[in-house]
Amino acid sequence: MPEQNNLTDRSQQATSQGIDSSRLTPHASLLTGLQRTLDRGGEWLLDQQYREGYWWAELESNVSITAEHLFLTHILGVGDRELWHAIAKYLLREQRRDGTWANWKGGPGELSTTVEAYVALKMAGVDPASEEMTRARAWILEKGGVPNARVFTKIWLALLGEWPWDATPMLPPELVLLPRWFPVNLYSFASWARGTILPLAVLRVKKPTFPLPREETLDELFPGGKEVADLSLPRKPGLWAAAFRVADKLLRLYERFPWKPLRNRALRASEQWIIDRQEVDGCWGGIQPPWVYSLIALATLGHDLANPVLRRGLAGFDRYGIREGGTFRLQSCISTVWDTGLALLGLLDAGVDPAHPALLKAGDWLLGEQVLTGGDWQARCSARPGGWAFELDNDIYPDTDDTAVVLMALDRLALPEKAKRFALDRGREWLLGMQSRGGGWGAFDRNNTRTLLREIPFADFGELLDPPSADVSAHVVECLAQLGDRPGFAALDRGLGYLLREQEEDGSWYGRWGVNHIYGTGAAVPALIACGMSQDSPAVQRAHAWLLARQNDDGGWGEDVLSYHEQSLRGRGTSTASQTAWALLALIAAGETGEPVERGVEYLVRTQTDEGTWEEEEFTGTGFPTDFMIRYHMYRHYFPLMALGRARSVLE
Repeated sequence: MPEQNNLTDRSQQATSQGIDSSRLTPHASLLTGLQRTLDRGGEWLLDQQYREGYWWAELESNVSITAEHLFLTHILGVGDRELWHAIAKYLLREQRRDGTWANWKGGPGELSTTVEAYVALKMAGVDPASEEMTRARAWILEKGGVPNARVFTKIWLALLGEWPWDATPMLPPELVLLPRWFPVNLYSFASWARGTILPLAVLRVKKPTFPLPREETLDELFPGGKEVADLSLPRKPGLWAAAFRVADKLLRLYERFPWKPLRNRALRASEQWIIDRQEVDGCWGGIQPPWVYSLIALATLGHDLANPVLRRGLAGFDRYGIREGGTFRLQSCISTVWDTGLALLGLLDAGVDPAHPALLKAGDWLLGEQVLTGGDWQARCSARPGGWAFELDNDIYPDTDDTAVVLMALDRLALPEKAKRFALDRGREWLLGMQSRGGGWGAFDRNNTRTLLREIPFADFGELLDPPSADVSAHVVECLAQLGDRPGFAALDRGLGYLLREQEEDGSWYGRWGVNHIYGTGAAVPALIACGMSQDSPAVQRAHAWLLARQNDDGGWGEDVLSYHEQSLRGRGTSTASQTAWALLALIAAGETGEPVERGVEYLVRTQTDEGTWEEEEFTGTGFPTDFMIRYHMYRHYFPLMALGRARSVLE
């Protein structure tokens, strides 16, 4: 248990002084409940701190990550029936009544996710005649079966011998040899995409298969049978899409030539590129996709399981796996630095002393996590290293969003001045160097905006680019303002200009990494105000009006994931703790102190659990909007603490 915090429970003070809280004025009663909620929330969060000093909670995604882990163990020959049974139990628990699996709670059934779950269950020994499998199979066939699945699902099935490699897009490993000035090269893609694409390119030309036993093959998922399946690639409209289809055909012709003068060199370079990017804990990029494909590619190139690279890679999954109630699920990523930075901000806003031992311990841990070595971001940035990554181990890919949050937290802590100043200066220098041409910031790369890449044939899942986004840019702008930069400083002016240009016509901002316009607006408005913009400015007033119009009858705010596709759902949805907090952060920054804030506070006070936290099953984070949604299990806690702490300062 950490040391007792320095929060003051004013509700207990009132009781000890003989004050009947039921006789308080409504405003005084609200403040009393607010303070009690802050105290309990702060105590709960302090209790969650790890011995090492950080905070971390589960990063939940859809079941495809766990299904693919089963595929990986089969491919590498390390399948464990006990593990497979635990995976099957988890998959069955997550299946919905209609037989499907979704990409987020309450979302529609998703074909590729359902196909992958079905395949994993069949491999784990679940009877195809069972009710669960029958319902899943019927739904899959109704949606067109495997031929209508996304490209990445078909690649997994190609590895399992259930889909022809020739019916997947062509990816030449020679891509690794192209210079960075070439119009399309490996560094044209986002960090997560390049780490995935290169090992896939190796697999595409090697075409390895790890066939399933006959009784586990998937003929039943092809309407009309495999022999009549549509093997064509996804067709996108537009000139660039057509150009990439032509390029795909040319590359297939090249594959038929017996003489490929650069192929062996490209494979050796790809192999070394992959090996060089393994992190100390065995992962690649701290995320599942490049990790699993890199392991399979290296195994295909001749590395056996005794090789230290593969051995570390497999062992690294132990940290990402969660065993619970006889089930096993795999996280796609671990959000330790992100959770720690935001937890610190939540506790500081809640009133915990900046010199509190628990906070200083977290600050010391974060100081040790600063990335002072080079990485792929240097392809387009000449600044000295100084950022932070999202995960425990991902030194090659620090990101601007985590760096901004960590710097804002460290700046407020009573840490030793010399170490703190070094971290702040180097972090700020790195952020300035990562600013893109238009004034905004992407997460991992600078000027990663080659939009034509979205038209390539295998880009039917997620995002291949890391362009600037309003939410990330807002966090960086707010951070720079907190560190002392003011309008008139060129980088800050460009960042402000970018944010103002990105405001939607309705007054909101798009949320790239959180759902959705409430998240973007909750980041943008505090950033504008931190830079000295007037609360009466048109941009702030439009955002203020938009938020007021979207407050729910229960006092909270919510937004459906489908708002990424349906404009009518922007800012509309079941109230959640995290989204209510984001809305309050923006409203308070905009100068709102009246009934809307009070109702939002009342919602958070009323919905706090007896343990001192909040329930939230909704997915309010995103990796790729609607394609890959995330439920951060800590969002429901530290964001409400931030909002309530700031509400207290304006309501008192």
